Order: sequence, then C-alpha cells, then structure tokens
Amino acid sequence: MIKIRFTQATMTALIEALHHAYAIGNLRAVKRISALLDVARDEAIEDVAGKYEVARQTVHRWVTELLLEGLDSLKYEKSSGRKPRLTKTQKERLKEVVKAGPQAAGFQTACWTSLLIQMVIYREFKVLYSRHYVCELLHNLGFSFQKARFVSDHLDEKRRREWMEKDWPKILRQAKKMRAYLLFEDEASFPQWGSLGYTWAPKGQQPFVKTTGKRKAYKVFGLIDFFSGRLFYQGIEGKFDSETYQAFLLRVLAETTQHLVIIQDGAKYHTSKGPIRVPRRCESSLQTIRIESLCTNCRPIRRTTIPSNTSGRMSSGRPRTTSTSQSLSCSPSQ
Repeated sequence: MIKIRFTQATMTALIEALHHAYAIGNLRAVKRISALLDVARDEAIEDVAGKYEVARQTVHRWVTELLLEGLDSLKYEKSSGRKPRLTKTQKERLKEVVKAGPQAAGFQTACWTSLLIQMVIYREFKVLYSRHYVCELLHNLGFSFQKARFVSDHLDEKRRREWMEKDWPKILRQAKKMRAYLLFEDEASFPQWGSLGYTWAPKGQQPFVKTTGKRKAYKVFGLIDFFSGRLFYQGIEGKFDSETYQAFLLRVLAETTQHLVIIQDGAKYHTSKGPIRVPRRCESSLQTIRIESLCTNCRPIRRTTIPSNTSGRMSSGRPRTTSTSQSLSCSPSQ
C-alpha cells in the first residue's frame, strides 16, 4: 500500500478550505476535503470510502487530482439543482434538539452557535446548510440568538415551592410582629468568574446555563431589607470566611437598634464556627435563618447592584429604580 504524505502547508490549506465549505454549505466540498484529510492521516482508502459512502475509485481520483491540480481540484461549479430542504418532521425534530441544549447533543459547551447547529443538521439529516441560512432557519422555527442566564445545577423545584408556600409566610409574619429588619444576605465578587455568551433558544424564553458558583476577585457582603429596601454592604480584600462574615454582622448591628432577622444560605462560613458571637447586649437583636440552596434565586439581594466606589467601607442606603437596573443610593442610614 502506497502512503501519501501532504506537506504542512497543504494540510493547513485543506483545513481552511473545509471551514469555508462548511460556511457556505457546500456538501460536496465538505465530503471531498474531509476524505482527503482522513487519507492524509493514514486512514485506509477502503475505510474512507465507506465512511463517506463513495466508491474506492472516487477517493483515489480525489487524491490524484489533488496531487496533479492542487487546491484547484477542490472547486465545484454551483449546482443548478434544488437545494435540499428539511421536511416538516425533521424541522420538529431539530426544534427538540435545540431546546434540549448542546450538551444533550454530545457537545461540551452549554450554548448553541450556528456552527454547532449546522453540524447537528448534517449529522441528523444529511443536509448541509450554510451558517447564514442556519440562522434564518432558526428564526423561522421560533428561535432567537440571546444571552443565557446562569442557574444553579442543584435546585429542587418541589422543595422550593414548599418553602415559599409554608416557611416564608411564617418568617414574614414573625418579622412584622417584631418590627424587625427582614434581611436577605448574600455575597458577590467583582469581576465575576466568567461572562455569559449568547445561544439559540425559543423566542421570549431566556436560556439557563448551569454554574458551580466559583468566584474570584474583589468580594462584597450584602444585606437587603425586604420591607424598606435598605441595604447594608461591605467590601473586603480577603476571603469569605466565618471571621469576615461575623465582623460584617457586628458592623451591621452597630448601624441600627432594630431587631435583625437574617436569611442566609448554607455557606460553610455562615456556621463553621458555631453560633455567631455577638455582644451580650445584641444577643436578643439577631436571629439567623438558613435558606436552602434550592431557594437562593428568590433572594432580592441577587437582583441588586452595588456602586463601584465601595472601597471596603461599611455603607447603607435605599435602592432607587432606574430605566435599566436597580441601583443603590448610598445615603446615610435613617
């Protein structure tokens, strides 16, 4: 068996030509160039022919023409025939695949691109559309290219509803009776660990991307009152741990004489050193309630932004609404 070796320059040119063929939806060129690349990777002619459903002689001809004519042998005249189209059933199947997400289709990423969907269409239906037409097709099927939103990968919707219907009303009544601040606590890091990309999803339905919640960079503790919107926050340079968290709560206690009912999640530093150590005079003024991770997306603190000039100081204020987002006015506590 004769082995054929292509130069690195030829391999690079073939790969670029393959990308171009995919971009314009040229199925014949995709098949031919892919077969040539497989031959260059020492795959047997018989195996390559079977893989692309062509005769063994056809693969031999492709190789010979490449050796004699170079890249010019890859050019095809524009087909005069009708472009292949997906049937109604195939389009419904494609909608199901896109809605299920790229990971369900065998990809590692959580966001669709037109290239990935182009690959899925070819893999599932043996139809190769250009990437531009793939976008048009998706629009016609009711999809739009939009930014995804992170959502925790371990939420229990059933338990979440139970908490909202049973636990939350009791907490609310207790806080009203005590005339207490009902504070939702959370932390944030700036900049966040990554940026969300855009993906294809049904129109009007924002897609979700699962995240582990790992954070790095400048850190901020925050508490926001359910009744008044008053915000307490403090930036720190170190780590989120039990010492920095308890120091933050002590500073909050120093800011007000009202009773505090704090709803917090199950982060280790919230309880890692046992009950929060507070001065005896404040023991009756502080109550903490653990909220399960299944309910964390309900917390108002997650929808609040912090002014950039925190400088690690303790601040409080009331939120005000703008046309784009909910921001904070750092007026002195009242």
